[in-house]
Amino acid sequence: MIIGINAAAAIKQPRTGVEEYTYQLIKHLTMLPEAREHRFILFVPLDTNKANIANNYANTANKNLPQPLLKEGSRSLPLELAPYLIRGRAGEDLFGFPLPANFVIKELRWPLPFLWTQIRLAWEMLVRPPEVLFIPVHILPFFHPKNSVVTIHGLEYEYFPEYYPWLHRTYLRWSTKYALKHARKIIAVSENTKQDLIKLYGGDTSKIEVVHHGIINPPQPSFKKEGVEKDSSLFKGRLGGIFKEGEREVRRPYLLYIGRIETKKNIEGILEAYKILKEKYQIPHQLVLAGAPGYGIKNIKNQISKIKNKEDIIFTGFISEDTKWQLLKGADIFLFPSFYEGFGLPVLEAQATGVPVVTSFNSSLPEIAGEGVLFVNPKNPTQIAEAVKKIIDDQNLRDKLIQSGYENVKRFSWEKCARETLLRITNKYEYTDSS
Repeated sequence: MIIGINAAAAIKQPRTGVEEYTYQLIKHLTMLPEAREHRFILFVPLDTNKANIANNYANTANKNLPQPLLKEGSRSLPLELAPYLIRGRAGEDLFGFPLPANFVIKELRWPLPFLWTQIRLAWEMLVRPPEVLFIPVHILPFFHPKNSVVTIHGLEYEYFPEYYPWLHRTYLRWSTKYALKHARKIIAVSENTKQDLIKLYGGDTSKIEVVHHGIINPPQPSFKKEGVEKDSSLFKGRLGGIFKEGEREVRRPYLLYIGRIETKKNIEGILEAYKILKEKYQIPHQLVLAGAPGYGIKNIKNQISKIKNKEDIIFTGFISEDTKWQLLKGADIFLFPSFYEGFGLPVLEAQATGVPVVTSFNSSLPEIAGEGVLFVNPKNPTQIAEAVKKIIDDQNLRDKLIQSGYENVKRFSWEKCARETLLRITNKYEYTDSS
């Protein structure tokens, strides 16, 4: 089978939620033995502002393209072997990992930074459709094979429309409904997302299936949690702040949040809970907020300026994968009282590193987090603060949460995600003409 994948999100930098999902899914598809019987075309935008990666490999692409890609059974795929079709070693330059022979990259030229999916990819689907198209990030192009599979990650914009610009919200609503109507199969990343699609949009339950995200194994720590002084510096002189107040050290003990610094993630609630913890309980902990600024950052800055212990609040800005894991491994408690999550991967990452978690009892989080967390009402900062204090004071509770977290993450892996996704892409396949 010839499977096309919209891989645009996988090459974006920096990678956040849906970008990481697309990247890890493609990476682990390349590792599956059962994927070898299929041919994959990874569609990506051609970056006209940078050197075209295909130019370095055009000759090898034309000479070495495997013939099964051009003909599968009785059906031919009329691919034009332009310099934009590249394979093999070029994949490592573009994606960061090598591509096996049954994976090729096709770069689609487009002069604008927007509408690539709905115009350029749609045109490709009209004139040169693969047998099945997989869309990892919910926007199905106008023209597409009838055998299209789309992943939908969540419907936050329906529950908290005030956090989305009108045009963006309208486009998300339309594109999700369009995918729900026209795709052969919908993959929801959680049972909660599936139920939201059915409840809010009247989705056909028979075409919506749940495939959870995976999680990578955390790298080995560069330090031991035991035997390290509470005030030892982990990141001296290496973390900047969005306030540009000069360099400050992240010191133990600290509370940690990782994600976009924006209103819908309930950063204001975290700050209010931290204020209570400092003023009422005098905890020694810093608060580290790691992530890029987003919607509502001005209000968040204003709130911080009024906190008495604001010098103990550290913003890192966007962090690398290495820094993320290092921060997690040094954290005392991970805070994630979000208002809504389609999946909630940061909770699993904290559990995988042996960090107790305080998170919300809403959306997909109870489904994903299991028993290795303390659940709170995200709209109640006092409850968030009390949950944190309980973990600080009760070593038995801490140990129980850590062990339960380790057990919970065993349910998730990117290999499992890739295998189950491939089954949804190929299951009960019957070829039909493109729409």
